[in-house]
Amino acid sequence: MDQLDSLYKGQEMPLQRDVNAISIPFGKSVTLTEDSIVSVMQAKGGTVSVGFEGRMFLIEGYDLDALGLESVPRATLPEHVDDAQLEAFIWEQLRTCFDPEIPVNIVDLGLVYGCRIEHLLNGETMVTIRMTLTAPGCGMGEVIAEDARRKIMGAAQVSKTHIEIVFDPPWSREMMTEEAKLELGMF
Repeated sequence: MDQLDSLYKGQEMPLQRDVNAISIPFGKSVTLTEDSIVSVMQAKGGTVSVGFEGRMFLIEGYDLDALGLESVPRATLPEHVDDAQLEAFIWEQLRTCFDPEIPVNIVDLGLVYGCRIEHLLNGETMVTIRMTLTAPGCGMGEVIAEDARRKIMGAAQVSKTHIEIVFDPPWSREMMTEEAKLELGMF
């Protein structure tokens, strides 16, 4: 996917079909229509950020055929997995979520505080993610939450996903991994 970023960043492309996208920064699902000309802004973690009519949108990797590119299969799990395997899948998916403006995933940025799997009385499985933002006023929270929600829901075992955005403890640069600091030139 990072190869896509270097190959197509800044290129304008016509959409080959209607595609569901997440509006940035609002996190709402919208449909971008066939033949619309979009500009690729960033391709990270299985999603592509595009510009269209002065606004930004996030397109999932499994919809890349709408850009005339090869789609990335949606991550899924086998039918029978235990909670440890499900949690590993969730963390793997969270590592594919990026703030559309920062080229580091939300786990390495230190934004994810926890993951809880609950088995409800009605037989459903609910996943709750506790996360924060780099600043309380960050406008990307809804986009990041929706991207995480969509990717986690790739596991058929998950019935509901709740993303809880908290600000205690507040985020700081010390929460970032060494790799994230290196990527952002913060050494």
